[in-house]
Amino acid sequence: MIRVLVADDHPVFRRGLVGVLAEESDVEVVAEAGDGDAAIAKVGELRPDVVLMDLHMAGTGGIAATRQLTDDAPEVAVLVLTMLDDEESVHAALQAGARGYLVKGASGDLILEAVRAVAAGEAVFGADIAGLVLGRLTAERRAARAGPFPMLTDREEEILTLIAHGRSNPEIARHLVVSDKTVRNHITNIFAKLGVPDRAQAIVRARDAGLA
Repeated sequence: MIRVLVADDHPVFRRGLVGVLAEESDVEVVAEAGDGDAAIAKVGELRPDVVLMDLHMAGTGGIAATRQLTDDAPEVAVLVLTMLDDEESVHAALQAGARGYLVKGASGDLILEAVRAVAAGEAVFGADIAGLVLGRLTAERRAARAGPFPMLTDREEEILTLIAHGRSNPEIARHLVVSDKTVRNHITNIFAKLGVPDRAQAIVRARDAGLA
């Protein structure tokens, strides 16, 4: 049995959601809350498996409540169900510890599937939210790959690292299995992109950035 707490400050919507959940034999609604403070208190008392959390509520909002629940009861899965579909809200909810994010208007079947999924430890996003999450993750991965010199190509950064370790042009060419001319061309591009006049200054920049 999946024990669920529903936190939403709109009584009509909350009752409708409770009705959808109550029809399922494997789901039990153990409590309702009209704001974040009530949700936190009832989770502390009842320890449900899943909290269906609205974000925009009076008093303590859904983001702050999710963060508090993640700290106090990490075993409880928070599934956001809200009208907010902007990237900042999604990111804030995930940073706070939410395991899933759906936008109000999702079908009852989708909500039930999401409740079961987060209760099983999975992450769930509505189709309209998944694109935002994927876009953010892709941007973060690109930023992580960019390193200290995002203006350099991977090969240029590799050569700069070898320069910072004191390798000569012929040594770099042998290491990369390319011609000396190719190495010289790369180094010229590196100097231009870094805005340095010579090898010594490039080494200083590279070592300051932790490449050596």
